[in-house]
Amino acid sequence: MSSSFESAASSVRDALTGAGRGLVEREAMVELITLSAVAGEHLLVVGPPGTAKSEAVRRTARALGGAYYEYLLGRFTEPSELFGPVDLRKLREGLVETVTQDMLPEADVAFLDEVFLGSTAILNTLLGILNERTFRRGHTRMQCPLRVCVGASNALPEDASLAAFADRFLARIFVEPVPDSRLEELLAGGASLWDEGSVPTASLASLDVIAQVAREADLSEVRPHLAHALRALRTAGVILSDRRAVKVQKLIAAAAALAGRRTPGTADLWPLVYAIPTKEGQALARDVLRDALAGTENAALPAAALEASAGPLARARRIANAGQQLLAERPSAEGPLAAWRLKLEGVAREMDAGFSAETLPDDLKVLRAELASVLAAGSETPGVEVTV
Repeated sequence: MSSSFESAASSVRDALTGAGRGLVEREAMVELITLSAVAGEHLLVVGPPGTAKSEAVRRTARALGGAYYEYLLGRFTEPSELFGPVDLRKLREGLVETVTQDMLPEADVAFLDEVFLGSTAILNTLLGILNERTFRRGHTRMQCPLRVCVGASNALPEDASLAAFADRFLARIFVEPVPDSRLEELLAGGASLWDEGSVPTASLASLDVIAQVAREADLSEVRPHLAHALRALRTAGVILSDRRAVKVQKLIAAAAALAGRRTPGTADLWPLVYAIPTKEGQALARDVLRDALAGTENAALPAAALEASAGPLARARRIANAGQQLLAERPSAEGPLAAWRLKLEGVAREMDAGFSAETLPDDLKVLRAELASVLAAGSETPGVEVTV
């Protein structure tokens, strides 16, 4: 079992690396899909249209193997569009049975875009699939092989009637458009997605081996640390429901297993951040739990672990590196110089958008002043407009 576990963990890590290649700022999402699949839980992705949510899910599904189902829900979506049509031959015999071939009930990985737009009939049926992995409709009763369902929405639902359904998505990630400073990477990465080439893939068998190790994990060592973190969050006003507090242990065990560890420790506490339902709550949790998450380490899920444990600090380091690299690459010709200044302005705008003057880290304050000086000097060149 040991060698098969190590081999399975290695193959999934390789597959994740391939799936995330070219997906700028979406590496954490790819990793969270896999984390949720190992834990047997579901992921909600919240962000504006056109931010590569569906592409990230498709690439992860291909990397993990198995049957994949995807659908964009609308107000007038019929249940048969997701679950399959009624079998007319059986209907003549008085039986209401559903033909589920190639539909959601037979999927291993599913992606439902605009998931909260589904009708009551759809959402009630989905609850059975998400909670119990059971599809019930008419006379049809079947177990579903679903490992993970990824739901996507432009915003969290405000309708209280949707709260129970939304709560079935244990992990949540909030995505934004790629910042100015990484536009070149976005363009290059997007172009590379057109040519799939040879991408490493794992298998559902490997995923199941890791999931079994996660289910058998001894959480006694990490449980007191988790309880302490939950108390700290409650003191700060971030309340997790009892159900979410209990279920986050599955994410912690899955994180450890994907990293090749059979026994979770404090290095694996970071998924707790993604179990917090709101973007504001997650941001506050990163600050409150900074010391508790200081030992975070996960070679299999590095982007998700870093974003959970560092958050703004990780973003600050990336911005600082991007700015310093740009300053070191100053061109001499006027044409490239104008484009270079636009990139500098993009870095400055990203700083201003992500940090207030009071919260700007010291290294970014120094960089911000240097950018302003360089751009102000550039304003002396005719035709160059400074917006910083």
